Amino acid sequence: MVQRSIFASAGQEAFFEGHVHALNVLGGVPTGKVRYDNLRAAVAQVLGLSRRRVEAERWTAFRSHYGLEAFYCQPGIRGAHEKGGVEGQIGWFRRNHLVPVPEVDTLADLNAMIDRWDQEDDNRRIHSRTHTIGEYFATEQPLLAPLPEDPFETGRLSTPRVDRYSQICVRMNRYSVPVRLIGRTVRVMLHASELVVYDGREEVARHERLIARGATRLELDHYLEALIRKPGALPGATALDQARAAGRFTPIHDAWWQASVKAHGERDGTRALIEVLLLSRHLPHEHLVTGLAAALQSGALTSDAVALEARKAADADTEPDETPPPAPSSQNGHAPLPAAVRARLPPDKRPLPSVAHYDQLLRLRRPDHNI
Repeated sequence: MVQRSIFASAGQEAFFEGHVHALNVLGGVPTGKVRYDNLRAAVAQVLGLSRRRVEAERWTAFRSHYGLEAFYCQPGIRGAHEKGGVEGQIGWFRRNHLVPVPEVDTLADLNAMIDRWDQEDDNRRIHSRTHTIGEYFATEQPLLAPLPEDPFETGRLSTPRVDRYSQICVRMNRYSVPVRLIGRTVRVMLHASELVVYDGREEVARHERLIARGATRLELDHYLEALIRKPGALPGATALDQARAAGRFTPIHDAWWQASVKAHGERDGTRALIEVLLLSRHLPHEHLVTGLAAALQSGALTSDAVALEARKAADADTEPDETPPPAPSSQNGHAPLPAAVRARLPPDKRPLPSVAHYDQLLRLRRPDHNI
C-alpha cells in the first residue's frame, strides 16, 4: 500500500505533513527501517562515505515522536540502486494518473483524487507478483506499531511584528492581518499549504501560503475598519484587486457600488459598500451576494436593505421544505417580512388604534332640510 500527497511547497513542513497523512492512512508506524534520500528536510550534513548523518533538529524530534528508524541511501549514483523500486512506482503513478495534468480548483481536491487512486491501486499487481498490493499490505498491517496518542505540530512557529500597513513578513513574503493589530507581535504557524496567524489564542487570519519570494497576499476584510474612515482609499486598494481576482468581490458588488455612488455620492456611496462588506463577517458569502442582487433590483441602496435580503436568502436555505404563502400585493411595493423573521420580533405592546377622536366631526354635519 502506497500513500502520496502533493503540496505547494517542498519544505520541511510538507515533509512532515506527508508523513502524518501516510501514517494515519496506514493506521500505524513501520517497525523496520525506512529508506530515505538525503533531502535537506531530514539531513543537515552527510558525513564522508559512511551512512552516518547529521540530522535536522526538527526531523530528529519528529522521528522520536513516531518511533521511526531511518536508513539513509548513499548520495549520488552510488545510492541510486537502493531505492529503484520506489522511483519506478513513482514514475508509473505519474504516467498513469498525472498525465495529462488533472484540472482541479484546489490542492485539497487534487489530494482527494490521489487518495482515491491509491485505494484503487490496492487491486493492482506489480509485474508478475502473485498477490495484489492490498493483499501484501493486509499481511504487513498487523506488524505496524500503534500511532502516538498526541499529535506532532508539523508547522513552523514564528513571532513577527505587524507593520504600519497591517502586514507581517514570513519567509520573505507579506501577509495581511486585521488593522487593530498594527504595532503588535503575533504568533504565526507556517504549514505546507497555509499560514495561520494568532493573537494570543485567537485565530485572526488564515492565508494560502505564498511560494515565490517577494509576493504579497492581502485580505480586504482586514482593512475595512480603516477604509470606512477613509472610503476614498478603496478604489485603488491592492486588497480590492486581489479580492476581485479571487472572486470574493463579484460584478454584483461592483454594480451595487456604482448605483450607491450615483444615489448617495462618492464618499457616502462607498461607505455604504464598506458597511455591506462588513456584513460578510456574520453572513455567508453566497447569501450576501444574493442580498446584493435583490437589493440592487429593488433599488434599495443601503446596507440594512442588503442585510435583510441576505437573511431572507439564508432563511430560504435553512427551511427548504417549507413553502411560504404567496406574498400579498402591496401598493407601496414593499415586500412583507418572512415568517421566520416575524417570529423573532419582540411583542408589539402598542395600544390598538382608535377612531374616537373623529367622532367630533359628526357634530359638524349640516342638518338635512326636507323640501
